[in-house]
Amino acid sequence: MSASSATPGNTPFSIRSERVLVLASSLVVIAILSIVTFLLIREYAAAQQAATRSATNIVQLIDADVLRNVELYDLSLQGLVAATQRDDLKDVSPTIRHLALFDRATAAPYKGDILLLDKRGNVVADSASIEPRKGNYADREYFQSHVHNPSPGMMISRPFRSRSAAQDWRISFSYRLNDEQGEFLGVAEAAMRLNYFNQLFKSLNIGHGGTVNLVSSEGFLLAQEPPLAEDLIGKDFSNRPNFMRILREGNGSFTSVSGQDQKPRLYTFSQVGDLPLIVVVALSSDEVFASWKRTALLVSGATGALCIGLLWLTWLLRHELRRRHHAERELAQLASIDSLTGLANRRTLDETLQQEWLRAQRSGQPLSVMMIDADHFKAFNDRHGHPSGDEALRTLAHLIGRHVRRPADLAARYGGEEFAVVLPETTTAGAFTMAQNIREAVEQLPPFITGAAPMTVSIGIATWAQGPYGELEQLMFAADKALYQAKASGRNRVVCAM
Repeated sequence: MSASSATPGNTPFSIRSERVLVLASSLVVIAILSIVTFLLIREYAAAQQAATRSATNIVQLIDADVLRNVELYDLSLQGLVAATQRDDLKDVSPTIRHLALFDRATAAPYKGDILLLDKRGNVVADSASIEPRKGNYADREYFQSHVHNPSPGMMISRPFRSRSAAQDWRISFSYRLNDEQGEFLGVAEAAMRLNYFNQLFKSLNIGHGGTVNLVSSEGFLLAQEPPLAEDLIGKDFSNRPNFMRILREGNGSFTSVSGQDQKPRLYTFSQVGDLPLIVVVALSSDEVFASWKRTALLVSGATGALCIGLLWLTWLLRHELRRRHHAERELAQLASIDSLTGLANRRTLDETLQQEWLRAQRSGQPLSVMMIDADHFKAFNDRHGHPSGDEALRTLAHLIGRHVRRPADLAARYGGEEFAVVLPETTTAGAFTMAQNIREAVEQLPPFITGAAPMTVSIGIATWAQGPYGELEQLMFAADKALYQAKASGRNRVVCAM
């Protein structure tokens, strides 16, 4: 405790209260942010799941429609292949032969002509007319593929421009014709206008920024709606990371950045039956998560305002607690300090004496008490007035406080012009040295009033060192008795109780 005052700092309770308040407020803010974050993440996943489910339905719808129409082409071509193997058709009339060759040909949407080509690529039968057109298609990619590939399965070609006046984009479905020895005889081919896919895709609602794509398993784009660029039809995407993943997984969904417009998209894809065709629905991530983003922005703003408000209220409450603690400290200080001298008052002195007495009893360390009294103060006060007397007491208190430096020591006003100093773990010799220093310093003070005698003090000391006093009152009585011995001996001296 300070030698000249008893000013307490923050009490452990006040510090603990502030820490608990800040910790509780922080935990509440963290809990709110965690819950809101969890809910937003869950809503994000729900939005993505709903978009994936919708895109999957679109993909399945396209799969079913495309597969049905391809089966119609397959049926027509198989009928043509079967008819070419009949020997009885060689001697019939061209009309009957035409009916026999194309009896399974159907009016599929956007169906082009069905052609029968010989091994040189010349047209030998045409579904559009009894008299076959004049033309050679040996340069077509599908024809060359059948020449070099003996597989009997149906082949779907890359997109190509038709030789008609419309010059529209088409793909062909074709079979290789073999003789009994497996030698190449020609090709049965049916063309489909790619406008069929565009019309099919246009009827689907995929939102703003989304695309529907039909891609061959080799990576060639067959159709796209809406078209991002006119020249993309027939373009090879086999080296694109997104297509490589689609080809590897076959069916599924994932989110990635488009290689065409560098925008994030939600890709949902599926292979069309056993055909080398893949349907890809690419929804715009901005469109998919637009509603979620608006909700997230609103909820985040409200949550942020709530958390900031909570922290602000916590700061105000903490400030109020500190103000209250400061007021309590000031009140405690006023209650523990003598208002005239600034030293500890009698109440603080009594509490400190009791604490140090008990501590000395436990530790066995000495405890010294010093009683100081201003000589002839009553006469000085009566002669020069109370204001001068008060000033003299303040000066004396300040001087005593300057000499009591250790934190455990205490200087206090005992009453009137009498002061007390508590010196824990101090022997009689140590207390005597300090008392002499105080007495000499007071003696050297200049007179408070011109012509008045200098102020002097008398000091009595008593020390407990495992005896001889059995109670605190006995120690105080001994110090007080030593003080009166100093006064009786002529004042301005130090007397130690023996």
